[in-house]
Amino acid sequence: MTTTTAPRWSAAWWLRLGQAVLFVGLLALATGFALADGVDWPLLIVDSAVLVVFVGGLAAHGRLGATGRAAWVGLLFLGTVWLMWASPDFLWVAFPLWLLAGAVLPLLAALLLTAVTLAVIITVLSMTGGETVGAVLGPLVGALVALGLARGTLLFEHEASEHRRLLAEVLRVQDQTARLQREAGVLAERQRLAHDIHDTLAQGFSSILLLARAAQRETDQAAAVRLLAQIETTAADNLAESRRVVLALAPDEPGAGGLAAPLRRLTGEVADALGARWQVTVDPDLPRLATPVEVALLRGVQGALSNVRTHSRAGHVAVELARAGDEVHLDVVDDGVGFDPARAVVAGPDGGFGLRALRERFTELGGGVDIESEPGAGTAVTLRLPLVRAEERAL
Repeated sequence: MTTTTAPRWSAAWWLRLGQAVLFVGLLALATGFALADGVDWPLLIVDSAVLVVFVGGLAAHGRLGATGRAAWVGLLFLGTVWLMWASPDFLWVAFPLWLLAGAVLPLLAALLLTAVTLAVIITVLSMTGGETVGAVLGPLVGALVALGLARGTLLFEHEASEHRRLLAEVLRVQDQTARLQREAGVLAERQRLAHDIHDTLAQGFSSILLLARAAQRETDQAAAVRLLAQIETTAADNLAESRRVVLALAPDEPGAGGLAAPLRRLTGEVADALGARWQVTVDPDLPRLATPVEVALLRGVQGALSNVRTHSRAGHVAVELARAGDEVHLDVVDDGVGFDPARAVVAGPDGGFGLRALRERFTELGGGVDIESEPGAGTAVTLRLPLVRAEERAL
Protein backbone atom coordinates (compact mmCIF):
# COMPACT_ATOMS: atom_id res chain seq x y z
CA MET A 1 0.00 0.00 0.00
CA THR A 2 1.42 3.38 -0.99
CA THR A 3 1.13 6.55 1.06
CA THR A 4 -1.07 9.38 -0.14
CA THR A 5 -0.96 13.06 0.64
CA ALA A 6 -4.02 14.09 2.62
CA PRO A 7 -5.66 17.40 1.69
CA ARG A 8 -5.04 20.22 4.12
CA TRP A 9 -7.55 20.51 6.98
CA SER A 10 -8.90 17.00 6.34
CA ALA A 11 -9.22 14.45 9.18
CA ALA A 12 -6.15 12.57 7.96
CA TRP A 13 -4.19 15.83 7.82
CA TRP A 14 -5.07 16.62 11.45
CA LEU A 15 -4.08 13.08 12.45
CA ARG A 16 -0.68 13.46 10.81
CA LEU A 17 -0.25 16.79 12.54
CA GLY A 18 -1.10 15.17 15.88
CA GLN A 19 1.52 12.47 15.30
CA ALA A 20 4.14 15.11 14.51
CA VAL A 21 3.26 17.13 17.64
CA LEU A 22 3.38 13.93 19.72
CA PHE A 23 6.86 13.07 18.43
CA VAL A 24 8.26 16.56 19.03
CA GLY A 25 6.54 16.84 22.42
CA LEU A 26 7.81 13.51 23.73
CA LEU A 27 11.29 14.25 22.36
CA ALA A 28 11.32 17.61 24.16
CA LEU A 29 9.97 16.05 27.38
CA ALA A 30 12.61 13.30 27.30
CA THR A 31 15.30 15.92 26.67
CA GLY A 32 14.13 17.87 29.72
CA PHE A 33 14.27 14.78 31.93
CA ALA A 34 17.71 13.92 30.55
CA LEU A 35 19.01 17.41 31.28
CA ALA A 36 17.68 17.18 34.82
CA ASP A 37 19.62 13.93 35.25
CA GLY A 38 22.76 15.58 33.93
CA VAL A 39 23.59 14.14 30.52
CA ASP A 40 26.70 14.51 28.40
CA TRP A 41 26.89 16.85 25.42
CA PRO A 42 26.96 14.03 22.76
CA LEU A 43 23.38 13.10 23.75
CA LEU A 44 22.25 16.71 23.20
CA ILE A 45 23.94 16.75 19.80
CA VAL A 46 22.20 13.55 18.68
CA ASP A 47 18.94 14.79 20.19
CA SER A 48 19.17 18.04 18.19
CA ALA A 49 20.10 16.12 15.04
CA VAL A 50 17.04 13.85 15.41
CA LEU A 51 14.82 16.92 15.77
CA VAL A 52 16.34 18.59 12.70
CA VAL A 53 16.00 15.42 10.61
CA PHE A 54 12.37 15.00 11.69
CA VAL A 55 11.35 18.59 10.92
CA GLY A 56 13.31 18.63 7.65
CA GLY A 57 11.70 15.37 6.55
CA LEU A 58 8.24 16.72 7.29
CA ALA A 59 8.94 19.84 5.24
CA ALA A 60 10.22 17.84 2.25
CA HIS A 61 7.90 14.86 2.65
CA GLY A 62 6.03 15.43 -0.62
CA ARG A 63 9.28 15.62 -2.63
CA LEU A 64 11.23 12.75 -1.06
CA GLY A 65 9.66 9.80 -2.85
CA ALA A 66 9.45 6.28 -1.46
CA THR A 67 13.21 5.79 -1.17
CA GLY A 68 13.76 9.20 0.40
CA ARG A 69 11.04 8.65 2.98
CA ALA A 70 12.49 5.26 3.87
CA ALA A 71 15.92 6.83 4.37
CA TRP A 72 14.36 9.58 6.49
CA VAL A 73 12.60 7.12 8.81
CA GLY A 74 15.75 5.00 8.98
CA LEU A 75 17.84 7.95 10.17
CA LEU A 76 15.22 8.77 12.79
CA PHE A 77 15.27 5.16 14.04
CA LEU A 78 19.06 5.14 14.28
CA GLY A 79 19.15 8.40 16.21
CA THR A 80 16.26 7.41 18.48
CA VAL A 81 17.73 3.97 19.25
CA TRP A 82 21.01 5.64 20.21
CA LEU A 83 19.14 8.06 22.47
CA MET A 84 17.16 5.24 24.13
CA TRP A 85 20.36 3.29 24.72
CA ALA A 86 22.01 6.37 26.19
CA SER A 87 19.09 7.36 28.43
CA PRO A 88 15.89 5.49 29.43
CA ASP A 89 14.04 8.83 29.36
CA PHE A 90 13.85 8.57 25.56
CA LEU A 91 11.99 5.22 25.55
CA TRP A 92 8.63 7.01 25.13
CA VAL A 93 9.74 8.51 21.83
CA ALA A 94 9.45 5.05 20.29
CA PHE A 95 5.61 5.19 20.17
CA PRO A 96 5.27 8.13 17.70
CA LEU A 97 8.22 6.68 15.79
CA TRP A 98 6.29 3.41 15.37
CA LEU A 99 3.32 5.43 14.12
CA LEU A 100 5.56 7.10 11.56
CA ALA A 101 7.14 3.84 10.42
CA GLY A 102 3.76 2.15 9.96
CA ALA A 103 2.52 5.05 7.85
CA VAL A 104 5.61 5.59 5.67
CA LEU A 105 7.37 2.25 5.28
CA PRO A 106 6.18 -1.01 3.73
CA LEU A 107 4.67 -3.32 6.32
CA LEU A 108 7.63 -5.73 6.40
CA ALA A 109 10.16 -2.91 6.88
CA ALA A 110 7.99 -1.31 9.56
CA LEU A 111 7.74 -4.62 11.44
CA LEU A 112 11.52 -5.11 11.22
CA LEU A 113 12.36 -1.65 12.61
CA THR A 114 9.69 -2.01 15.28
CA ALA A 115 11.14 -5.36 16.37
CA VAL A 116 14.64 -3.83 16.61
CA THR A 117 13.30 -0.95 18.67
CA LEU A 118 11.38 -3.32 20.96
CA ALA A 119 14.53 -5.33 21.54
CA VAL A 120 16.42 -2.17 22.51
CA ILE A 121 13.60 -1.01 24.83
CA ILE A 122 13.33 -4.36 26.58
CA THR A 123 17.12 -4.54 26.94
CA VAL A 124 17.31 -1.03 28.41
CA LEU A 125 14.47 -1.76 30.82
CA SER A 126 16.12 -4.99 31.99
CA MET A 127 19.41 -3.14 32.52
CA THR A 128 17.66 -0.55 34.68
CA GLY A 129 15.85 -3.08 36.85
CA GLY A 130 12.64 -3.40 34.83
CA GLU A 131 12.72 -7.19 34.52
CA THR A 132 8.95 -7.71 34.79
CA VAL A 133 6.16 -9.02 32.55
CA GLY A 134 4.85 -5.46 32.21
CA ALA A 135 8.23 -4.31 30.94
CA VAL A 136 7.80 -6.70 28.02
CA LEU A 137 4.02 -6.58 27.40
CA GLY A 138 3.83 -2.79 27.73
CA PRO A 139 6.18 -1.95 24.83
CA LEU A 140 4.84 -4.89 22.80
CA VAL A 141 1.21 -3.74 23.13
CA GLY A 142 2.25 -0.15 22.40
CA ALA A 143 4.05 -1.25 19.26
CA LEU A 144 1.09 -3.28 18.05
CA VAL A 145 -1.33 -0.40 18.74
CA ALA A 146 0.94 2.08 16.98
CA LEU A 147 1.31 -0.10 13.90
CA GLY A 148 -2.43 -0.81 13.82
CA LEU A 149 -3.26 2.90 14.05
CA ALA A 150 -0.73 3.76 11.37
CA ARG A 151 -1.95 1.14 8.90
CA GLY A 152 -5.58 2.03 9.61
CA THR A 153 -4.82 5.69 8.96
CA LEU A 154 -3.02 4.73 5.77
CA LEU A 155 -6.03 2.69 4.62
CA PHE A 156 -8.34 5.59 5.49
CA GLU A 157 -6.24 8.00 3.46
CA HIS A 158 -6.17 5.58 0.52
CA GLU A 159 -9.97 5.21 0.55
CA ALA A 160 -10.44 8.97 0.87
CA SER A 161 -8.13 9.51 -2.11
CA GLU A 162 -10.06 6.90 -4.11
CA HIS A 163 -13.34 8.61 -3.22
CA ARG A 164 -11.95 11.94 -4.40
CA ARG A 165 -10.82 10.32 -7.65
CA LEU A 166 -14.22 8.70 -8.21
CA LEU A 167 -15.99 11.97 -7.47
CA ALA A 168 -13.80 13.77 -9.99
CA GLU A 169 -14.57 11.03 -12.52
CA VAL A 170 -18.31 11.36 -11.88
CA LEU A 171 -18.13 15.12 -12.32
CA ARG A 172 -16.17 14.66 -15.54
CA VAL A 173 -18.73 12.18 -16.85
CA GLN A 174 -21.55 14.54 -15.88
CA ASP A 175 -19.87 17.35 -17.80
CA GLN A 176 -19.40 15.07 -20.78
CA THR A 177 -23.03 13.93 -20.59
CA ALA A 178 -24.22 17.53 -20.43
CA ARG A 179 -22.10 18.34 -23.46
CA LEU A 180 -23.48 15.37 -25.38
CA GLN A 181 -27.02 16.36 -24.41
CA ARG A 182 -26.41 19.87 -25.70
CA GLU A 183 -25.07 18.45 -28.95
CA ALA A 184 -28.08 16.11 -29.21
CA GLY A 185 -30.35 19.09 -28.59
CA VAL A 186 -28.67 21.00 -31.39
CA LEU A 187 -29.09 18.05 -33.76
CA ALA A 188 -32.74 17.63 -32.72
CA GLU A 189 -33.36 21.33 -33.30
CA ARG A 190 -31.79 21.08 -36.75
CA GLN A 191 -34.04 18.13 -37.54
CA ARG A 192 -37.07 20.03 -36.30
CA LEU A 193 -36.16 23.03 -38.41
CA ALA A 194 -35.71 20.76 -41.44
CA HIS A 195 -39.22 19.40 -40.88
CA ASP A 196 -40.68 22.87 -40.36
CA ILE A 197 -39.02 24.24 -43.48
CA HIS A 198 -40.34 21.33 -45.51
CA ASP A 199 -43.84 21.61 -44.07
CA THR A 200 -44.02 25.40 -44.50
CA LEU A 201 -41.66 27.01 -46.96
CA ALA A 202 -41.17 24.04 -49.29
CA GLN A 203 -44.86 23.18 -49.37
CA GLY A 204 -45.82 26.80 -49.93
CA PHE A 205 -43.35 27.28 -52.75
CA SER A 206 -44.55 24.03 -54.32
CA SER A 207 -48.14 25.26 -54.21
CA ILE A 208 -47.21 28.63 -55.69
CA LEU A 209 -45.26 26.92 -58.46
CA LEU A 210 -48.18 24.63 -59.34
CA LEU A 211 -50.67 27.50 -59.33
CA ALA A 212 -48.37 29.65 -61.46
CA ARG A 213 -47.98 26.89 -64.04
CA ALA A 214 -51.75 26.40 -64.08
CA ALA A 215 -52.26 30.14 -64.58
CA GLN A 216 -49.83 30.15 -67.52
CA ARG A 217 -51.85 27.43 -69.24
CA GLU A 218 -55.23 29.04 -68.44
CA THR A 219 -56.93 30.78 -71.37
CA ASP A 220 -59.99 31.90 -69.43
CA GLN A 221 -59.26 35.32 -67.91
CA ALA A 222 -61.63 34.83 -64.96
CA ALA A 223 -60.05 31.49 -64.09
CA ALA A 224 -56.59 33.03 -64.37
CA VAL A 225 -57.64 35.80 -61.99
CA ARG A 226 -58.81 33.18 -59.47
CA LEU A 227 -55.50 31.36 -59.76
CA LEU A 228 -53.59 34.59 -59.21
CA ALA A 229 -55.70 35.26 -56.12
CA GLN A 230 -54.85 31.79 -54.83
CA ILE A 231 -51.19 32.47 -55.51
CA GLU A 232 -51.41 35.70 -53.54
CA THR A 233 -53.18 33.97 -50.64
CA THR A 234 -50.72 31.09 -50.60
CA ALA A 235 -47.74 33.46 -50.73
CA ALA A 236 -49.15 35.49 -47.83
CA ASP A 237 -49.75 32.36 -45.76
CA ASN A 238 -46.29 31.06 -46.58
CA LEU A 239 -44.76 34.39 -45.58
CA ALA A 240 -46.53 34.21 -42.23
CA GLU A 241 -45.37 30.62 -41.73
CA SER A 242 -41.77 31.53 -42.60
CA ARG A 243 -41.83 34.28 -39.98
CA ARG A 244 -43.09 31.81 -37.38
CA VAL A 245 -40.32 29.38 -38.22
CA VAL A 246 -37.68 32.08 -37.99
CA LEU A 247 -39.02 33.32 -34.67
CA ALA A 248 -39.42 29.72 -33.38
CA LEU A 249 -43.11 30.28 -32.65
CA ALA A 250 -45.96 27.83 -32.96
CA PRO A 251 -48.71 28.66 -35.46
CA ASP A 252 -51.30 31.09 -34.18
CA GLU A 253 -54.37 28.97 -34.97
CA PRO A 254 -53.76 25.92 -32.72
CA GLY A 255 -52.88 27.96 -29.67
CA ALA A 256 -56.00 30.12 -30.04
CA GLY A 257 -58.90 28.09 -31.35
CA GLY A 258 -57.89 24.46 -31.64
CA LEU A 259 -57.48 22.48 -34.84
CA ALA A 260 -60.98 22.68 -36.35
CA ALA A 261 -60.58 26.07 -38.04
CA PRO A 262 -57.10 25.49 -39.56
CA LEU A 263 -58.10 22.00 -40.73
CA ARG A 264 -61.10 23.40 -42.59
CA ARG A 265 -59.03 26.20 -44.10
CA LEU A 266 -56.23 23.92 -45.30
CA THR A 267 -58.58 21.24 -46.64
CA GLY A 268 -60.71 23.83 -48.41
CA GLU A 269 -57.70 25.40 -50.10
CA VAL A 270 -56.49 22.04 -51.42
CA ALA A 271 -59.98 21.01 -52.56
CA ASP A 272 -60.50 24.35 -54.33
CA ALA A 273 -57.20 23.93 -56.14
CA LEU A 274 -58.27 20.47 -57.30
CA GLY A 275 -61.90 21.39 -57.93
CA ALA A 276 -62.84 18.60 -55.52
CA ARG A 277 -65.44 18.15 -52.80
CA TRP A 278 -64.17 18.16 -49.24
CA GLN A 279 -65.25 17.33 -45.71
CA VAL A 280 -63.69 17.94 -42.29
CA THR A 281 -64.95 16.07 -39.21
CA VAL A 282 -63.77 16.84 -35.69
CA ASP A 283 -64.82 14.67 -32.73
CA PRO A 284 -66.93 16.97 -30.50
CA ASP A 285 -65.83 15.02 -27.40
CA LEU A 286 -62.14 15.44 -28.17
CA PRO A 287 -60.51 17.46 -25.33
CA ARG A 288 -58.36 20.47 -25.99
CA LEU A 289 -54.91 19.14 -26.87
CA ALA A 290 -51.55 20.39 -25.71
CA THR A 291 -50.04 22.91 -28.09
CA PRO A 292 -47.11 20.67 -29.19
CA VAL A 293 -49.61 17.94 -30.17
CA GLU A 294 -51.75 20.41 -32.13
CA VAL A 295 -48.71 21.87 -33.85
CA ALA A 296 -47.43 18.42 -34.85
CA LEU A 297 -50.86 17.38 -36.20
CA LEU A 298 -51.20 20.62 -38.13
CA ARG A 299 -47.76 20.19 -39.67
CA GLY A 300 -48.58 16.60 -40.52
CA VAL A 301 -51.88 17.42 -42.21
CA GLN A 302 -50.16 20.18 -44.17
CA GLY A 303 -47.72 17.64 -45.58
CA ALA A 304 -50.42 15.07 -46.30
CA LEU A 305 -52.69 17.62 -48.02
CA SER A 306 -49.77 18.92 -50.04
CA ASN A 307 -49.25 15.41 -51.40
CA VAL A 308 -52.97 15.22 -52.19
CA ARG A 309 -52.77 18.47 -54.11
CA THR A 310 -49.60 17.51 -55.95
CA HIS A 311 -50.17 13.86 -56.81
CA SER A 312 -53.70 12.60 -56.20
CA ARG A 313 -55.94 14.30 -58.83
CA ALA A 314 -58.72 13.50 -56.35
CA GLY A 315 -62.38 14.42 -56.64
CA HIS A 316 -63.08 14.14 -52.91
CA VAL A 317 -60.92 14.88 -49.88
CA ALA A 318 -61.94 14.00 -46.31
CA VAL A 319 -60.16 14.88 -43.07
CA GLU A 320 -61.21 13.44 -39.70
CA LEU A 321 -59.81 14.18 -36.24
CA ALA A 322 -60.87 11.83 -33.44
CA ARG A 323 -59.80 10.17 -30.22
CA ALA A 324 -58.78 6.50 -30.25
CA GLY A 325 -58.14 5.31 -26.71
CA ASP A 326 -55.03 7.03 -25.39
CA GLU A 327 -54.17 8.40 -28.83
CA VAL A 328 -55.50 11.03 -31.15
CA HIS A 329 -55.84 10.11 -34.83
CA LEU A 330 -55.99 12.46 -37.79
CA ASP A 331 -57.06 10.78 -41.06
CA VAL A 332 -56.56 12.30 -44.51
CA VAL A 333 -58.42 10.31 -47.19
CA ASP A 334 -58.72 10.99 -50.93
CA ASP A 335 -60.20 9.08 -53.88
CA GLY A 336 -57.35 9.92 -56.22
CA VAL A 337 -54.96 7.87 -58.29
CA GLY A 338 -53.22 6.30 -55.30
CA PHE A 339 -49.73 4.75 -55.28
CA ASP A 340 -47.80 1.77 -54.03
CA PRO A 341 -46.55 2.57 -50.48
CA ALA A 342 -44.03 -0.27 -50.69
CA ARG A 343 -42.21 1.37 -53.58
CA ALA A 344 -39.22 3.34 -52.34
CA VAL A 345 -39.26 7.02 -53.21
CA VAL A 346 -35.89 8.71 -53.57
CA ALA A 347 -35.79 12.15 -51.99
CA GLY A 348 -34.48 14.92 -54.19
CA PRO A 349 -34.98 18.56 -55.15
CA ASP A 350 -38.33 17.73 -56.71
CA GLY A 351 -39.77 16.10 -53.57
CA GLY A 352 -39.80 12.69 -51.93
CA PHE A 353 -38.91 14.00 -48.47
CA GLY A 354 -42.50 14.38 -47.21
CA LEU A 355 -43.44 10.87 -46.09
CA ARG A 356 -40.07 10.24 -44.49
CA ALA A 357 -40.26 13.57 -42.68
CA LEU A 358 -43.77 12.77 -41.42
CA ARG A 359 -42.69 9.41 -40.05
CA GLU A 360 -39.58 10.84 -38.37
CA ARG A 361 -41.53 13.69 -36.75
CA PHE A 362 -44.30 11.50 -35.36
CA THR A 363 -41.98 8.72 -34.25
CA GLU A 364 -39.96 11.23 -32.24
CA LEU A 365 -43.18 12.33 -30.50
CA GLY A 366 -44.18 8.78 -29.57
CA GLY A 367 -46.69 8.29 -32.37
CA GLY A 368 -46.59 7.09 -35.95
CA VAL A 369 -47.85 7.41 -39.52
CA ASP A 370 -49.92 4.71 -41.26
CA ILE A 371 -50.44 4.82 -45.04
CA GLU A 372 -52.93 2.72 -47.00
CA SER A 373 -53.01 3.09 -50.76
CA GLU A 374 -52.84 1.25 -54.03
CA PRO A 375 -52.78 2.47 -57.62
CA GLY A 376 -56.24 3.63 -58.75
CA ALA A 377 -57.86 3.21 -55.31
CA GLY A 378 -57.06 6.45 -53.49
CA THR A 379 -54.95 7.02 -50.38
CA ALA A 380 -55.60 7.10 -46.62
CA VAL A 381 -53.00 8.62 -44.29
CA THR A 382 -53.41 8.27 -40.51
CA LEU A 383 -51.37 10.44 -38.17
CA ARG A 384 -51.15 9.08 -34.61
CA LEU A 385 -49.95 10.82 -31.45
CA PRO A 386 -50.36 10.21 -27.70
CA LEU A 387 -53.34 12.17 -26.38
CA VAL A 388 -51.96 14.93 -24.17
CA ARG A 389 -54.48 17.40 -22.81
CA ALA A 390 -53.77 21.11 -22.79
CA GLU A 391 -53.57 21.17 -18.98
CA GLU A 392 -51.09 18.28 -18.87
CA ARG A 393 -47.36 18.45 -19.33
CA ALA A 394 -46.40 19.06 -22.94
CA LEU A 395 -44.47 16.51 -24.98
